[in-house]
Amino acid sequence: MAADTGTTLKLTDPGEALARDGVVYADYQSAKPVDPRVVAAMLPYLTEKFGNAASLHGVGDVATAALEEARARVAAFFGAKPREIVFTGGATEASNLGLVGYALRNRRKGDHVIVSEAEHISILNIAKYLEKNGFRVTRLPIDLHGRVSAKKLRARITDETILVSVQWASSEIGTLQPIAEIAEMLQGTGIALHSDAVAAQGLVPIDTAAVPVSLLSLSSNDLYGPRGLGALYVRDGVQVAPVLLGGGQERGLRSGSEDLASIAGMAAAADILAAEMGSEVPRIQAIRDRLVERVLAEIPDSHLNGHPDERLPNNAHFRFDAVEGEAMVLSLRDAGIAASTGSACSSKTLEPSHTLLACGLLHEEAHGSLEFTFGRWSTTEDVDRIMAALPGVIARLRSLSPLYKTTAPAAT
Repeated sequence: MAADTGTTLKLTDPGEALARDGVVYADYQSAKPVDPRVVAAMLPYLTEKFGNAASLHGVGDVATAALEEARARVAAFFGAKPREIVFTGGATEASNLGLVGYALRNRRKGDHVIVSEAEHISILNIAKYLEKNGFRVTRLPIDLHGRVSAKKLRARITDETILVSVQWASSEIGTLQPIAEIAEMLQGTGIALHSDAVAAQGLVPIDTAAVPVSLLSLSSNDLYGPRGLGALYVRDGVQVAPVLLGGGQERGLRSGSEDLASIAGMAAAADILAAEMGSEVPRIQAIRDRLVERVLAEIPDSHLNGHPDERLPNNAHFRFDAVEGEAMVLSLRDAGIAASTGSACSSKTLEPSHTLLACGLLHEEAHGSLEFTFGRWSTTEDVDRIMAALPGVIARLRSLSPLYKTTAPAAT
């Protein structure tokens, strides 16, 4: 007998919802809406095809077939083989499996790990964990644009080095790293290369068949899929130890019943991006470029953080002299604009962005940063709304700042 829930499922387009609420959403790097087409693809696995892939009966077989089909589709998006994709409970878990799992599994080969200073805080905290457990960790410096040097990396490799972790791109300042160059340099050395690809996926091509990375951390939500699901790409022949023990799912590397609905959603999200990325990314980049051009032209003493060219196409990360990032974010919130900052407001600490400090900025400069990231439902009108508010916000905050009055007096 069919159940009558008394409700009809109606999905609101995220762009329509934002317009209805009068919100300009320019924080796509922190969270993306799930595409309604992805939600539709997930629904059958919540009610009709609800089986456990570990079960031996027919319902379980349906789940197993769906799981492996989804795995193949996610793998195809990243140029991987299906068996190289291990589903996890998010990108942070994937990074734990990749870094901790690899280090523990290969400890007999050496105890030295290298991570870049630009890594996401989740990677840096994993590095601290490895240090507490007897590994030696070297932090690889970055230049003023946040980019690592393959030459400097080579100089820090020792006979005991077993693992290097360099992000594909910075989620904060948007700088792209020379991953292909680093991967080719390490190929054949016995040193594994892990890359956190969360910020870059869906915005720049990532092809593991062309770039010989060993381990890759991935996120469903950053493909406009559901949150709480990620994946670790593990190249054939690379050995990692599980960090989550249990029933031995995912080839024994990640125990726990697979979230089939979310996995189906991640596969659908990957399919959509595979079809639309070629037109979507240039559209988003044009919006970003328009904002960068207007901010630098219309707001005095403004600066673009990150590499001017080798950067993510959706990222605009600024700093403004003598203005604090938290104050800017809160002021923009009052104007219906959602943005983020690398200062205390977003990091939940009292410290400025570790990435900006590693780029050579002073503490007060790093605190004056503001990040805009655009996505699927961004429009050119969003830039107009931002620029209708931002210059006034900066001017008002600077009028309250004795630091700006003494270091950069207004022109008469």
